Amino acid sequence: MSDPGKSPTAADRSLEVFPAGSNGEFNLPPELSTVIAGGEGCELWDTEGRRYLDFSMGWGSSLIGHARPEVVTAVQRQAPLGSNFAYVTENSLALAEEICRLSPACDQVRFCASGTEATMYCQRLARAYTKKAKILKFEGAYHGANEVGVTSLFPHRLKAFPTADPSSAGIPDAVARDILVAPYNDAEMSSKLIRRHAARLAAVIVEPLQRCTPPREGFLEALRQACSEKGVLLIFDEVVTGFRLAYGGAQEYYGVVPDLVAYGKALGGGYPIGAFGGSREIMSLVREERLGQAGYVWVASTLGGNPISSAAALAALSVFRRGDTYTHLHQLGQYLRLGLEAMLAANGAEAQVIGDGPLAQIVFSNKPVYDYRSTRRGNRKLGRALMLALFERGIFLNPMGTKLYLSLAHSRDSCDSFLERFEDALRAAMAGQA
Repeated sequence: MSDPGKSPTAADRSLEVFPAGSNGEFNLPPELSTVIAGGEGCELWDTEGRRYLDFSMGWGSSLIGHARPEVVTAVQRQAPLGSNFAYVTENSLALAEEICRLSPACDQVRFCASGTEATMYCQRLARAYTKKAKILKFEGAYHGANEVGVTSLFPHRLKAFPTADPSSAGIPDAVARDILVAPYNDAEMSSKLIRRHAARLAAVIVEPLQRCTPPREGFLEALRQACSEKGVLLIFDEVVTGFRLAYGGAQEYYGVVPDLVAYGKALGGGYPIGAFGGSREIMSLVREERLGQAGYVWVASTLGGNPISSAAALAALSVFRRGDTYTHLHQLGQYLRLGLEAMLAANGAEAQVIGDGPLAQIVFSNKPVYDYRSTRRGNRKLGRALMLALFERGIFLNPMGTKLYLSLAHSRDSCDSFLERFEDALRAAMAGQA
């Protein structure tokens, strides 16, 4: 509570007008609530002048770093020419051409304003193209704030597969009945479910790297094979993996090509964007001359592909294409994960570090982690205590999240600074749980 004799701080004001003091999910206790004033590179500062090392990076949307000069310049050049026309511009055309060039799944694309919309449109297209209703997703996967995306996201009632569990109120039972849920990384069960429900199954949607859990060898290939055999579409949600694991995303990194793909986050260079695409045949369903026909799919976005976001995206992609980008991101991610493992071991913590590329997650468990349920068996109270202790020590992150995000703005020095604070935070968290 704020002192009634003092003027309210920005944090006090945010707690008054935002539920839980944020725009979603952070769930910080009131004493840690803050309001960001600005950011540069991998650092943030708040309205009270406190500085933070950022390991959230806009939930991964700022892979290029905050206020990257190339992005800032591109946006400044476009802003005087107009911010939105709700139509194709030179910037959005060039961006669409580049996405079709880099993505083997895409003959054509359309833009929207977020990854949530991109995955939603992929599902709608899949249902229309196959004339089937059901979607199979993997337990614990997040595909945006649409109904499929949040179903079985954080289930507390671990139901028998493939029964879905609505992780959010407000999802009608009729919607949940058209969602099948499988355990990530279980190729055998997933393939059986695809074959068993093929007559009514439109698509399988998957985060190729689910949260921070890498796919087991052969898992994505098994999905591709079963979908191809049974006329089920495979959707890659590359909102996180796109441009993060490789320039061609998970499709390039794992060598598996889906039927539809959704992009967002890092594509925009920190600006809001979404994109989705697939073969010319599938994408033709959105052509407006088909309006009134049974197969027509309505797709439109007021802000999708706006020239400012497209300019930022083109600038970001020009940086991502540089020869050392992915060497840097992968080496830095490995450096951070190894550093975390060493400190966890030195302090006697029963824990492991998972992830790939510039992503890391700590799971307080000594058992193998390969899906949602194996991750959930870890000591989540200790995990949250650690995240809050890090926040108190000037590390900006999402205490409810499952990822630490690195960016092109991070370096070994910033990782070393993180690790110094991590050890102190770990000891404090473990002492508090003793």
